[in-house]
Amino acid sequence: MHRGVYFDAWFPRQHCYHPSLPPRRLRMVDDLVDYRATVLVWASMGGGSLALPYLEQEAFGPVDARSRFYGFVNDSEFIAACHERGIKVLGIVFEAQGWEFPVELTDEEDAVLALNELRGVGKRDWMGLREFSSNRYPKLWKPVEHYFPGGLVNSEGEPVTDLIEECVARDIHGRPCHAHWVECPDREHQCFYMDRNNPVWREYLKAVIRIQIDAGVDGIQLDEAELPMGAFQYGACFCKDCVKGFRAYLRGLEPAKADSVLDGVDLETFHYGEWLLAQGYDFRSNRESTPLFGDYYAFQCLSIKKYFAELAGYARAYARSRGREIIVSGNFFNVEPMYLALADDVDLVITEMRNTTYRQPEWYRYVAAFAGDKDVVVVENPYGGVVPELIDLLGKGRGYDLFRLSLFEAAAMGSNMSVPYGSWMGSVIEDSFYAPHELASGVQAFLADHERLFARRTVNEVAVVFGVESTRELIGKADVSDNTTNARDESVVVPYRVVTKTLSDAAVPYDVVIWPDGVTAPDRSSAEALLRYSTVILPDVFALTEGQVAAVEGYLAAGGTVVVTDRVARSLPRHANVRTARRGVLDELLPHGRQVETAVSAAANVQHLADGSYALHLVNYDYDRDADAVRELTDVPLRVRLPEVRKHATAVTCDGTRTPLEVAREDGAHVVRLGSLGVYAIVVFHDGELP
Repeated sequence: MHRGVYFDAWFPRQHCYHPSLPPRRLRMVDDLVDYRATVLVWASMGGGSLALPYLEQEAFGPVDARSRFYGFVNDSEFIAACHERGIKVLGIVFEAQGWEFPVELTDEEDAVLALNELRGVGKRDWMGLREFSSNRYPKLWKPVEHYFPGGLVNSEGEPVTDLIEECVARDIHGRPCHAHWVECPDREHQCFYMDRNNPVWREYLKAVIRIQIDAGVDGIQLDEAELPMGAFQYGACFCKDCVKGFRAYLRGLEPAKADSVLDGVDLETFHYGEWLLAQGYDFRSNRESTPLFGDYYAFQCLSIKKYFAELAGYARAYARSRGREIIVSGNFFNVEPMYLALADDVDLVITEMRNTTYRQPEWYRYVAAFAGDKDVVVVENPYGGVVPELIDLLGKGRGYDLFRLSLFEAAAMGSNMSVPYGSWMGSVIEDSFYAPHELASGVQAFLADHERLFARRTVNEVAVVFGVESTRELIGKADVSDNTTNARDESVVVPYRVVTKTLSDAAVPYDVVIWPDGVTAPDRSSAEALLRYSTVILPDVFALTEGQVAAVEGYLAAGGTVVVTDRVARSLPRHANVRTARRGVLDELLPHGRQVETAVSAAANVQHLADGSYALHLVNYDYDRDADAVRELTDVPLRVRLPEVRKHATAVTCDGTRTPLEVAREDGAHVVRLGSLGVYAIVVFHDGELP
């Protein structure tokens, strides 16, 4: 398991300005060593979405003597210093962002006097992608032809001299969209929402990747990996390349699969936006019920797969041409179904969770399923969650156990919650997130020193199926707000979420099994993947592919039990082992009873360790706000069913203490009693020496 650090290193008490990250210092490397960091995410050289020459300054630019005095370095030097300590650094490619900044220059336009934060000096103008692509500042920046000798040419064969005008995402009225979540409302800068479906923008992003690899990064992180699907929240995208692409997609459909609303429509000239406007649709209100939305969604899913893979493949190939191997990742945000098809193209799954709360084991179990056999690094999100409150508490010397919970919960549930190091607080709050150093390093030390007690493989008896086709629309309605709010419409009931929360609240360990629709992402369901579970729950899974039907049939034939809630697929096999349950009734969801029995308010996960031992991870959520601490529970009984008998048990608490436990056997279960349970404990059932 990686130990990630969310390494923006933005300044305290100041805006977190995209795209350029603050200059790095050597002292930061010492902090990262204390955090036992293995990888830094959102970590280096974001300035490509301002201009390529600016990015080169970040990577290789001179550092003056005054800055050297305090250990400031350019990014390539910082990366080299991290390498000396075994820390991987990812270059961040802000794919969706196209920036324009107010600037103050000398009269000769040969020096920058102020940028973004102005001083009222010199000559006022703008600096960003427009100026770069038009060679506006020949005394400051290399010409665009230095990076693209043949110039930039769009899909219609026209030369490009304004990257933003050419590559911006557009709403149904043709208006440029902005990436509002990174624009600070009290600043004049502008961030345009760019579109990766445009081949010009992909060529530009490849130049960003080349510079980052030449600067020594260990990997490339493609932020806004779903580009341009994130622009749906702004009623987009209807740029020329999206319109042309969707037209070609519709022409390629088999006649039997074409929507009848297209009868009589000339697909050679079809313009989706104009067609919708003529019928009174704006692609914002009730978007999921807009005509052809399902086809448009599928088209964009296939596009993001194609073009994400193109950039990922390019990054790997360019690195190999330089004699190096790199890792590739992206920001998979809340790992919604649209990202499933991209997972094959990454080596590391990075998520920026949509909502950060104090208790979310069910979300981590989903993320673990999404990642499969790949490592996961999760970062918090300041919008629509508890992060601002937690920062306030930590600043007052409180909330330490809440912070510990956030990191231990992720590890227990099969993921890695990164340590914040000047991490993002959005575009409104003038601050960044640094946890108290000793607090963060203490948690990280425990995770590093006990690596052998963590494994991806579990022996949980219950699987919950996330059916993409059945669940996607409901989640889209529940999470309808944009990413500057991230509010959830609680009136929308998502049965899958109800089931997983019910299990999590009752300390029932379970795995999530994700079944894609077979169109926007490949369906790899199989009976073999289900056979190790005694119970498979299908919460409102009313749509099944042929492969999923076959998987259920094979599982039932082998003696498995299927529990269904809400709507049931007509193609579901009729079998005596198919049970019906109410989504929130625990006993009905668990016809074979609980694998873990305990009376405490905890989340549980049972992992199968490399040496054959079993590790029961327990996260204690019994936080007392008045005492500002998780209550330490004493004399905690546990009953645990395991696939094999283990003679010994040892409790490992998050202060590193190891306590042998007496093990009894009752009705096929291992029975132990914990003397105490604080924030987090691991109960290891083993033979011989504890790993």
